[in-house]
Amino acid sequence: MDQAGVSGAVSKAREESLAAADQPVRKVTIVGGGTAGWMTAAVLSQWLSKVEITLVESDEIGTIGVGEATIPHIRNFLALAGIDALKMISESKASFKLGIEFVNWGADGERYIHGFGKIGRDMLWLHPHQLWLAAKARVPEKVLSFDHYSINCVACHKNKFAFPDTRNRNSPVADMEYAYHFDASLFARYLRSECETRGVKRVEGRINEVIQNPETGFVEKVRLTDGREVEGDLFVDCSGMRALLIGDALGIGYDNWNKWLLCDRAQAVPCASVSPITPYTRSTAKKAGWQWRIPLQHRIGNGYVYSSDLISDEEVAESLLRDLDGEAMADPRPVRFAPGRRLKSWEKNVIAIGLSSGFLEPLESTSIHLIQTGIHRLLAMFPAIGFNRADIDEYNRQARYEYEDVRDFIIAHYKVTRRSGDPFWDHVREMDVPDSLNERFDLFRSSGRFFKHGAAELFAEESWVQVLLGQGFEMHADPVTEFVGDEDLVGFLQDLADTIEEVADGLSDHGELLRQLPSSTPPTEVASSPQVSFKISYDRANAS
Repeated sequence: MDQAGVSGAVSKAREESLAAADQPVRKVTIVGGGTAGWMTAAVLSQWLSKVEITLVESDEIGTIGVGEATIPHIRNFLALAGIDALKMISESKASFKLGIEFVNWGADGERYIHGFGKIGRDMLWLHPHQLWLAAKARVPEKVLSFDHYSINCVACHKNKFAFPDTRNRNSPVADMEYAYHFDASLFARYLRSECETRGVKRVEGRINEVIQNPETGFVEKVRLTDGREVEGDLFVDCSGMRALLIGDALGIGYDNWNKWLLCDRAQAVPCASVSPITPYTRSTAKKAGWQWRIPLQHRIGNGYVYSSDLISDEEVAESLLRDLDGEAMADPRPVRFAPGRRLKSWEKNVIAIGLSSGFLEPLESTSIHLIQTGIHRLLAMFPAIGFNRADIDEYNRQARYEYEDVRDFIIAHYKVTRRSGDPFWDHVREMDVPDSLNERFDLFRSSGRFFKHGAAELFAEESWVQVLLGQGFEMHADPVTEFVGDEDLVGFLQDLADTIEEVADGLSDHGELLRQLPSSTPPTEVASSPQVSFKISYDRANAS
């Protein structure tokens, strides 16, 4: 071949290589099942209809499965994944969740509820908590606890529930928000059945080798203990805290936040259900951490999250079993973890989702939410074979911001406390916190004001306000409240409380409503739902 021919062949090869790099990923291999793996498979199989999806998991490897409480964003996931919410409730023995009750966090004997949704209504631009702060300073004898001004909180106290109804925007029910408590193992099993009907291939087996390209370091395939190999263009690491791909194979390090979040261990145990089935999670401060209580239809999930340096495993197990509402259904199961995040969630052709990407204790039920947002980012930045560096960097930037944002909110629960006498609580009360959190505290302290720093910020003003006020954080009201007279303040707040109380009395009993729910949505209603019927094929949208 002459020089011109060689040059032409090289040019053609380069063009073919570039063209291939622009082709969308065709094979996605998910390493690990559980909640993270099957949630990922559910979304990808719903929207990327011609992408070959394989999930590798081993029955020999257990899943943590303690993340049974969610936040309202879970409903967006169900819609995005094309999952029938009523069938999910039936299959996973779910109950509804209106918020979280915190017991003994501010001080022993105190309790408050962090309720979802809107708090009361505003007086012009002044928010209810600012009016409440002003009234509490000027006429404290005429002010109720802050829970009385949230429909979700009052419904929790009464064990009532209702779906939000926006037909009357002036009704408190229009602003109700809810999430779910569900059995995480049953939830994953249900998602698996849905995914397999959509063509997701499940490979049973244990991975003992990750095979990488010797030049690029990209993962090419995984080899199972029996010699079988599973290839992929894109690998999603849902292997839990083992981080088999992102950590072991690619060597991405971990940012440990134990200096702020002392808890590094948990023990979990289910117990027999008791009546009533409460529409909220409970978190109770304990000697060296806190205990959760999550009511499901068929049992109650319980666990003690603690610092292993400050209390023995035996003492935790005794305390946990002693404080159960019903008979224990198993022995306490230990879970070890390191609070923090992976330095990168996406490296080369591997994206870590779930515990392989990071772990923040389940104090505000964010574990499943962080899985969900990782999946959303993957869908929004679904790569071509070339794996564009700009996409990878943006994915990692968003993941880092999100973890740090949630981290600060969790740290605030520990920092804002008046508990004393236990080394755990004495330390967290006096510890230094991130500058980003101190800035929040300074603004709240001066005027009770809050401003979101970005659209990706998870917790809104209502969440911060309920936690800080509930735990006794001292703050001043907005100065403009000085122009509102005492009589107007008291009258406005009393009207809010009276209206919410009356509406809450008329809501359904939570347990009775659960018993009356159908086991699935009628097919005609599913078909007419814009969230489910609007479907796009990745391949059609990116057709060459």
